[in-house]
Amino acid sequence: MTEQAVAVAGGIIGGIVLFVLIGITAYLLWKKFCWLHSYEKLTGAVKMTNTNAVFQDQSEIQLKSIRSRSVPFIIPPTLHGQEWSNLMNEEHVQEDSDPYMIAQSGPRSSFHSLAGAYVVGTVNPELYKFPEDKSETDFPEGNIGRLWFSIEYEQESERLLVSLIKVRKLQPPADSCSPFVKIYLLPDERSCLQSKMKRKTLNPQFDENFVFQVSSKMLFQRTLKFLVYHVDKQKKHHLLGQVIFPLKNETLIDDNKLVIWRDLEKENLEPPSQYGDIQFSLSYNDYLGRLTVVVLRARGLKLQEETHAISVYVKVSLMNHNKFIKSKKTAAVLGSPNPVYNETFSFKADQTELDTASLSLSVLQSTEGEKTHLLGHVVVGPFMYTRGKELEHWNEMISKPKELVKRWHALRHST
Repeated sequence: MTEQAVAVAGGIIGGIVLFVLIGITAYLLWKKFCWLHSYEKLTGAVKMTNTNAVFQDQSEIQLKSIRSRSVPFIIPPTLHGQEWSNLMNEEHVQEDSDPYMIAQSGPRSSFHSLAGAYVVGTVNPELYKFPEDKSETDFPEGNIGRLWFSIEYEQESERLLVSLIKVRKLQPPADSCSPFVKIYLLPDERSCLQSKMKRKTLNPQFDENFVFQVSSKMLFQRTLKFLVYHVDKQKKHHLLGQVIFPLKNETLIDDNKLVIWRDLEKENLEPPSQYGDIQFSLSYNDYLGRLTVVVLRARGLKLQEETHAISVYVKVSLMNHNKFIKSKKTAAVLGSPNPVYNETFSFKADQTELDTASLSLSVLQSTEGEKTHLLGHVVVGPFMYTRGKELEHWNEMISKPKELVKRWHALRHST
């Protein structure tokens, strides 16, 4: 009796398990059927739509593709139902015949092998183009050359690493050119580093590395100066141009290598005037009523003491009818008779005031004792206050609104 009960219980349990397994299997088969049916409906609809819209008039589609500057992203029919990752390079896609395809002579288009395929989207090639480096092609009128270099600062060893990369479009005094470059770290003009000479080329490629030892405290008070020379057949050196690059505006940290290019400038080969010279740019924006002054550099200053405690700065003052309006000053540069500033100042000045306004730029020297000594000054403005180069500079600024007009001016001693 007991054995019969056990057998009956075992049969019931086995039947329940078998029923559950059959139910799970049937459910999975039903789900797969539904998924396949939905996929065939979707692909069939897309295929028919795109076949009728895209391949009935092949020439029209090609024209639209050219106009839209996009490339159709298409799944070929032979890939339907295949795992793309299993395709090998040697596997070839066979062409399917299609009644809508039109036989054409000449080079075969990629559309010829797309019968039965469907478009899933487009790719815009413009999004995948690298931006064009215009520094290699855009040279302004009157350009005398362009120099590329990189800088990097090692904080731990306190070394400034300068890589001289190349120079392009040099304008030598003769047909042949054998250039080389001297590199200074101002205000030290007594020593320099020099590149190798490249023979008979207007586009020398240098790829040379140079090292300057400079503390992190003094780094941003220094200025790199590149002088590009040409050596003629008589071994004489001719200066072709220069690049002045102050370090104060750059972010120099470890592992941060900056690649920079600058156009060469002609050096003022005339000897400095009695009290030195100052170079600055003027610009006037008549719409905003804004007068802009860019203090660039000075040269040949007659410093009162030859010590590193000396600092030199420029004070820019706006006057109207000889009445003081506002003044601004540059940062001080230590111990150099040829300081570089590259600082910009703006003043509000109505256009009706340009006939009575003037700008005074004073070069001042200060020492540790907080004493200030005037090294020289220059005034630019209208005919009421100035003559000669100062008046020409002011009038050129007015005649070229929104343009920076750059000039050198001799400093005069105050009376």
